[in-house]
Amino acid sequence: MRLRIKFRKYGPVRYTGHLDVMRFFQKAIRRAQIDVVYSRGFSPHQVMAFAAPLGVGLTSNGEYMDIEVHSITSCADVLERLNAASVPGIEVISVKVLPDAAGNAMASVAAAAYTVRFREGREPVTDMAAALPAFLAREHILVTKETKKGSREVDIRPGIFQLAIDSCMVVHMLVDASSSGNIKPVQVMEAMLAEQGESLQENALMITREEVYTDVGTSERMLVPLDAVGTEHSMEEAHSMEDKGD
Repeated sequence: MRLRIKFRKYGPVRYTGHLDVMRFFQKAIRRAQIDVVYSRGFSPHQVMAFAAPLGVGLTSNGEYMDIEVHSITSCADVLERLNAASVPGIEVISVKVLPDAAGNAMASVAAAAYTVRFREGREPVTDMAAALPAFLAREHILVTKETKKGSREVDIRPGIFQLAIDSCMVVHMLVDASSSGNIKPVQVMEAMLAEQGESLQENALMITREEVYTDVGTSERMLVPLDAVGTEHSMEEAHSMEDKGD
C-alpha cells in the first residue's frame, strides 16, 4: 500500500535543504512507528519518493511525498503519529491511500501554484499590475537557464498557465513544474521586470508554494492537487471495497 502525504514547511525550517527534509521524515517515520516498507539489499532504506523538491528559503503549504507501508490503522492515525513526531515548521496536513495505478509523486508533478511578495523596501519602481497585460500578450518570453551542460535560452511563456497581481502587489502564479519544463517564480519576476528595464533586487522576494498539481486530462490539460488521486480509507476498508467489487 502506498500513502501520499501532504505537508507544510514554514518558519526557520524553510532554510533546510531537501536532503535534510528527507532524512527528517525517515527519522520521524521511525519515531512514529509507521509500518513502512524497506528496500532490499545491503543498505535497506525506506521506500519513499518526494514530489518536486522545494528551493531553500521558500515556504510551502503543499509539499508531497509517497511512502510504502505494510499496513495502517487509518490515514488519520498516520497523520496524528507523524505530527506528534514532527518539529515546528513541518506539519502533515493530509494522508491519502493511493490507487495501484497512480504514478509516484515525482513523476506525477505537472504544475505548481505560488504566491510571491516583495520584502519591504525592495519593491520595484515598475507598476507591475499595469505591465501585466502586455507581458502576458507576448508570444515568447525568453530567459537564460543554467543547466549542468551550461547556460541556454528557453521560452517560459508556454509554461505560465496563470499570472495575476492583486492590489497589494502580491503575485499569484500557476506555472509548469514538470521535469521537462520546470519554471521557477524568480524567472517569471525577473523577466517581467526586465521588460520594463528594471532588475530584481537581491533577496527581494518572499515565495510560498501553495500547491502542486498533476494533470489528469487527456486531450486538454486538467490540473488537480496531487492528493486528489488518493482516498482516506484504511487498509481494511480498502480490502473490503475490493472484495465487494469482486
